Amino acid sequence: MTLSDMSLVLVGAGKMGGAMLTGWLEMGLSGSNVTVVDPGMPQEMVSLSQTHGFQLVASAEALAKADIVVVAVKPQMMGKVLPGLTGLIAPNTVLVSVAAGTPISTFRSYLGQGLKVVRAMPNTPAQVGRGMIAAFAADIDETMREVIAALLSSTGAFVWVDEEGLIDAVTAVSGSGPAYVFYMVEALAKAAEALGFDEETAGLLARQTIVGAGELLHQSELSASVLRENVTSPGGTTAAALAILMADQNGLEGLMKKATVAARDRSIELSR
Repeated sequence: MTLSDMSLVLVGAGKMGGAMLTGWLEMGLSGSNVTVVDPGMPQEMVSLSQTHGFQLVASAEALAKADIVVVAVKPQMMGKVLPGLTGLIAPNTVLVSVAAGTPISTFRSYLGQGLKVVRAMPNTPAQVGRGMIAAFAADIDETMREVIAALLSSTGAFVWVDEEGLIDAVTAVSGSGPAYVFYMVEALAKAAEALGFDEETAGLLARQTIVGAGELLHQSELSASVLRENVTSPGGTTAAALAILMADQNGLEGLMKKATVAARDRSIELSR
């Protein structure tokens, strides 16, 4: 059985749910196989449903049992949303969650201890097809793993992890990671202002530098280390700056380790 043979219900059509849905449709998934559940009925979803032919409903009541249910709502909404999904769940239904800090045990407490669950962590670049999603699967067979991998890779890169606890680490690295990059742009812009540029010019210099470096990293087969070395002449300006950023004390590597540990630990706290 392939993805095109299965019925899929997406619960939540916000930015992440909408990005994933767009990716599925672009990869060729037929709208006739998809139902979107969102009480808000976002106008962009209404327009998309008219174009692609998927069903858009305000609640899961009266829907038939699904092969795959993707839950893309905020963690704090789970207590309200999950009880309404019981009618969608059959013995072979796979639930895919993209909610941070919500463990598999939570879904099973609402929908049954035998529930087949994939806990995934995407990030916001999925909105432009450059996402990173990692997932852990509980009690699904190899065929379904391949189906889920195809589904989740529609918005960028995808990887399986072997332990559910690693999802908290994924959250800290790639889930929250875009915010670290955006803050780097802010910090570089402030540094440019301190060097004498006006705010607009400083913002452009910083933003386009990060955008360009990211695209170069995306297109190149070289590692980040090699690309860094290619920019760095011995004794030059880049080397002078990197001596600060790569210092053993208070360097960027140490700060990043502290930041990701803090994010991981907070993700663990939220799951309790």
